[in-house]
Amino acid sequence: MSTTREQAAMLHSDLRAEADPDAIIRDGRRLDHAEGTSKPLRPAPEPQPRGAKVRGNRPIDQAEAAARFIAATEHEKMHDERLWDLRQKRDREMHGIPEWEELRSLASAIKEHTLTHLDEYLGQFEANARSNGIHVHWARDAAEHNKIVHSILRDHGAKSLIKSKSMLTEECGFRHYMASVGIEVIETDLGERIQQLDNEDPSHVVVPAVHKLRTDVAEVFSRTIGTDPGNSDVHYLAEAQREATRPLILNADAGMTGGNFVVAETGTFVICTNEGNADLSANVPKLHIASIGIEKIIPRLEHLAVLVRLLSRSALGSPMTQYTSHFRGPRAGGEMHVVLVDNGRSERLGLEEFWTSLKCIRCGACMNTCPVYRRSGGLSYGATYSGPIGLIIDPTFNARKYSNLPFASSLNGSCTNVCPVKINIHEQIYAWRRVLVNQHEVPLIKKAAMKAAGAVLSRPAAYRAAVASAETALAHLPRFVIYNGLNAWGKHREVPHPAQQTFHNWYQASRGSKP
Repeated sequence: MSTTREQAAMLHSDLRAEADPDAIIRDGRRLDHAEGTSKPLRPAPEPQPRGAKVRGNRPIDQAEAAARFIAATEHEKMHDERLWDLRQKRDREMHGIPEWEELRSLASAIKEHTLTHLDEYLGQFEANARSNGIHVHWARDAAEHNKIVHSILRDHGAKSLIKSKSMLTEECGFRHYMASVGIEVIETDLGERIQQLDNEDPSHVVVPAVHKLRTDVAEVFSRTIGTDPGNSDVHYLAEAQREATRPLILNADAGMTGGNFVVAETGTFVICTNEGNADLSANVPKLHIASIGIEKIIPRLEHLAVLVRLLSRSALGSPMTQYTSHFRGPRAGGEMHVVLVDNGRSERLGLEEFWTSLKCIRCGACMNTCPVYRRSGGLSYGATYSGPIGLIIDPTFNARKYSNLPFASSLNGSCTNVCPVKINIHEQIYAWRRVLVNQHEVPLIKKAAMKAAGAVLSRPAAYRAAVASAETALAHLPRFVIYNGLNAWGKHREVPHPAQQTFHNWYQASRGSKP
């Protein structure tokens, strides 16, 4: 090669480092062989693993999606450590409040009382909210919710809507519906905006983009809002998103929020955020629409103090959110609508074993502590709600589609221990397994394996014979016989060798003849 261009073509772009101010220049050209002064090679960022493959009404294969997430070691390690850090911060806050368990019991009692008198308190809220100048609407399901909101926007000629984070609207498929009728929806929460720009659902109820690395966000922003793809500095990325989104906020025709708590006594609702984006969504446009699940109701304002003390401490390990905003009625010259949404909640309220899941205040503490969720990522569940709380909520929407999810748990009980409103999450996960088996929603292989195990474990003689023969089988059977598609345990680990002596044999030998 004789030309500088040809020499440059032989080198990786990172090694050429053409803009390097410290490069050694001889005879008017850079010494390309001087690797000691060139920039080091940087490995390409690990691509973000995508979520579960959704195929209509077919059961979600959470295990397959989880395996892909675990294989992305940088993402898996970051996700696990980030969420465990939130769990540790939650514990520090808990230990700083002597009355913590008393608060949990009180919060649980408040929610249970309200749910058992739901019709009474919803009626009280509606009357008081109307007297405050709020328009109150009732939606039986997701489709009716979307049509009500669309009707309000159409009546006002609104073509753009800014909204704060709301799991209920995710549950209703709201953005997809609005896109189909030509209305632009702009998420104002940073995590939700990242997910919207990447055409992904949120993976966590509090921190929607927690599964993404900084390099993932840099790639999304470079593709959608024109940032430098090589700059993953968090301050740069946050500022770039703010600059890109702020004009959309200022020019929006309408705003939408959710609601963390609805107070029947006052006809008001409360939103807890850390970015102030809910206040922008509620106050910049003249039209404010709040979509709220009927289970968010509480009787009196004094009960709010108990729940607010628990919410942020459980979610993020902080004493409270940066903003706790109370909405009583429309601002001067404005208009406020509240859409109270059922979408299966009344039916769930009638389920004897599962109605207390409606106590959930969407703090995400159960996700932060769950070893399965931390290592598999929220998108592996293929549902609006992931983690332990999702395992007991999702099957109420579609038992067949989410039939695999209750089995994505070790049943260690940590989720129940951290729940601020004392939902017996792990017991409900186990109960859902039994329900799904009875409804024949479990795969035949798993059902056959469980039936065989049940037959052995229910007969002491058969169990002891199986244990006695296991050592011989492991020692002599070909590996392909032991490690096959029916052996889920052996997919990721070696089958342990049985103990030389069982407890039953030891007891018979050492104490069997004693009274």
